[in-house]
Amino acid sequence: MSKKQKKMLARIVITFVIFVGLLICEHGGLMERIGHGWIIFLIYLLPYLIIGYDIIYKAARNISHGQVFDENFLMMIATFGAFGVKEYSEAVAVMLFYQVGELFQGYAVGKSRQSISDMMDICPEYANIEADGKLMQVDPDEVEIGSIIVVKPGERIPLDGVVVEGESFIDTAALTGESVPRKAVAGDEIISGCVNGSGTLKVKTTKEFDDSTVAKILELVENASSKKAKVENFITKFAKYYTPVVTVGAAMLAVLPPLILGGDWGDWLQRACIFLVISCPCALVISVPLGFFGGIGAASRIGVLIKGSNYLEAVAEMTTIVFDKTGTLTKGEFKVQEIFPNGCTSEELLELAALGEGYSNHPIAGSIREAYGKEPDLSRVGKAEEIAGYGIFVPIDGKEVLLGNEKLMERQGIPCQTVESGGTIVYAACGNQYMGAISIADSVKEGAKEAIQSMKQVGVKKCVMLTGDRQQAAEAAAKEIGIDEVCAQLLPGDKVAKVEELLKAQKEKEKLAFVGDGINDAPVLTRADIGIAMGSMGSDAAIEAADVVLMDDDVRKIAAVVRISRKTLKIVKQNIVFALGVKALVLLLGAFGAANMWEAVFADVGVSVIAILNAMRALKAK
Repeated sequence: MSKKQKKMLARIVITFVIFVGLLICEHGGLMERIGHGWIIFLIYLLPYLIIGYDIIYKAARNISHGQVFDENFLMMIATFGAFGVKEYSEAVAVMLFYQVGELFQGYAVGKSRQSISDMMDICPEYANIEADGKLMQVDPDEVEIGSIIVVKPGERIPLDGVVVEGESFIDTAALTGESVPRKAVAGDEIISGCVNGSGTLKVKTTKEFDDSTVAKILELVENASSKKAKVENFITKFAKYYTPVVTVGAAMLAVLPPLILGGDWGDWLQRACIFLVISCPCALVISVPLGFFGGIGAASRIGVLIKGSNYLEAVAEMTTIVFDKTGTLTKGEFKVQEIFPNGCTSEELLELAALGEGYSNHPIAGSIREAYGKEPDLSRVGKAEEIAGYGIFVPIDGKEVLLGNEKLMERQGIPCQTVESGGTIVYAACGNQYMGAISIADSVKEGAKEAIQSMKQVGVKKCVMLTGDRQQAAEAAAKEIGIDEVCAQLLPGDKVAKVEELLKAQKEKEKLAFVGDGINDAPVLTRADIGIAMGSMGSDAAIEAADVVLMDDDVRKIAAVVRISRKTLKIVKQNIVFALGVKALVLLLGAFGAANMWEAVFADVGVSVIAILNAMRALKAK
């Protein structure tokens, strides 16, 4: 509990003790002996001001800023009216129980925020730099790329980098929700925000603090509450018009009936006050965003960052999910499986391919060089030219070499033999002469098949896979995983076009998600209704463009997020129906004089507390 909440609790306790004493005196006839109305008024004014001075101050301040109609204004007017008709005990009771509701609300919001802040308590306070044989603590902002930092046991890793010395286990729970520590040895990449285990590590930094994983995650979390769901926007607009309407309605209820029908002005003024207390929209204004915040917190605990409640709402309506293949459903760890030489030996074909892919960072290029087993002599290689969606052209020993897919051979008019294989095929030509093909296979990610099954169970109708790979390789992977539809041999721009096509086929309230990890996935992630990126191994561009980030690249967690989002929306809708239903009923009773101020307090504070308790269930969504 915060310092502010403790002060509020003390005010509530003091007011409650005084209030109970006054009620005992009132029922014991002591107040009647005092006789003087002003003295009784002043006696009740003391506990009223102790508990309600801040509400009156906020209402007055907002009125001075032109913001007249809010819950502070409603409480102030209602309790002033109660004092006006000499219902002093009810005026104090309304303010007391309203503040009890506010305290409860503050605690609930704090607990909801804590679920995210605990998980996101990852901001490093310092970095250790070695200077003159001693360790110096510096601000992570001051560390330049390429610097060597020392991470001692138990310390939080301050910057992204590569381990150059030492061995340890890294606790990644704060980022990924993964309880099992990961081993880190020299040559391994590690990310900021994780906690170092028992060993000391020396790390060469690869990013500045502002570009590091921890900084980007903190920025995502800070901005999450600013992106509201449609339901939240509706409630905000509803409260904007609702409060002035009920205020005018209360004024009319206080004035028109005694003017038209005659009768006691005090009775109608009391009804108007009851009407105002009941009409306070606290239950809706607080419980709806609190429910969404709870859902985002529940997702963050399993290592999934959702960038706003609008995306959480969209996930609940997802019926189609589209996956990139490599790195998303498959490991992206390519191995040469077979070599098909044509007019040369297998060794000569592999050497040609290794030279051609000598400067490339692509996983397929790495697998070819690994299979070659020697360091290629790059002095024999000229400047490579990439042909997007086809392959590369590169001069080797003065001859024109082409490496790529079958479409590249067709485009260059080079006759080749189609290779039937489940893997990715790299065709090679030298001097317009077909030299053969190399089959490279990528293994399916652990849990990918389970992820698709889970998505079917939560009601996702269609799972689609998009890839630039060959149709045969794509279909082999899709069959193993359980994908419904495959689109293969796509150029980068074709992915966007295919997603556009799938979006047009969607019904009005259905949503489409795209899951990807590469820099070339950023345009598709942006175009889909929901973009889901891999946070651990994914590119910065993909994470920036996405709406949901899987911090440990586990696609099985998507189904869990769908469950969390649907439970959250269910809770939010329950709160809306419950709050509006109870308020409408008691408003009618109050207008006809059948509800007293105590029932009005329940319709406001009681409904708020019940709605907040219900909203907090979203935090425990599994």
